[in-house]
Amino acid sequence: MALGLYLLIVPLVSSTVLGLGYVLQRPATSLNDYEAAGRRLEHPVGMLASNLGLATLTLIAAFTLYAAHRVRPRWLSSVRPGLRWRYLGLCTAAAAAVFAGVLALSGSPSASAAAPTQPQLVAFLLIIVITSPLQAAAEEYLFRGYLLQAFGSLAATPWFGVVASALLFALFHGSQNLPLFLDRFAFGLLAAVLVWRTGGLEAGIAAHTANNLLAYGSAALTGSIASLRAVDRISWASAALDIGGFTAFTLVAVVLGRALRTRTAVNG
Repeated sequence: MALGLYLLIVPLVSSTVLGLGYVLQRPATSLNDYEAAGRRLEHPVGMLASNLGLATLTLIAAFTLYAAHRVRPRWLSSVRPGLRWRYLGLCTAAAAAVFAGVLALSGSPSASAAAPTQPQLVAFLLIIVITSPLQAAAEEYLFRGYLLQAFGSLAATPWFGVVASALLFALFHGSQNLPLFLDRFAFGLLAAVLVWRTGGLEAGIAAHTANNLLAYGSAALTGSIASLRAVDRISWASAALDIGGFTAFTLVAVVLGRALRTRTAVNG
């Protein structure tokens, strides 16, 4: 049900947003060309459509949890239940620091006077800042909130749910070479382990949000949003650096959870 709704609703919402953008903007191009450019993130409405489409995954996860299991959606967030906002804030700050360091070490070009200007830069930045957290959190709610629990309930060991949800997360990102696949698979594994070890989605949401904001924010400042969207291969060195950053954040998040004495089980 969850994956079926994913394949049905996300494209529908994205196409609807692109269609509304076309009607309101009335560009000098066909609707098909406008939508194709939007899916490549060549204009801000495309970024908005992509993020709002993926943001519906929160609703899909919540609906599936209640419709199939009669469990209230707040149990997707943590064992509390609900989000633990203080822990989320601390994890977000830690993730921003760790991933900013990874971005600096990767040698990605930073904004400068010589960098190309992203067309409609202000609109892109506003959409990235406002909607990327919704998109990142929604992916966590589906893959680590619902699917991790659903697959985890099928076996005696939590590792089945951890691996299965991480595998689906990586596969749903489309065409990719082996280093990029392993990069995404490792992120899924570590985000799932964080749910298991901290009792909630907060750390995974923080990592996913910080990663996306830094990646697309940097791309916007260097005129390369469409290029970032089109990436389907990275080097082994880049994958190793990313995985190292994910691992470092995972350790920090676990330490923060222990310092705050976050519960890791319903009766824990």
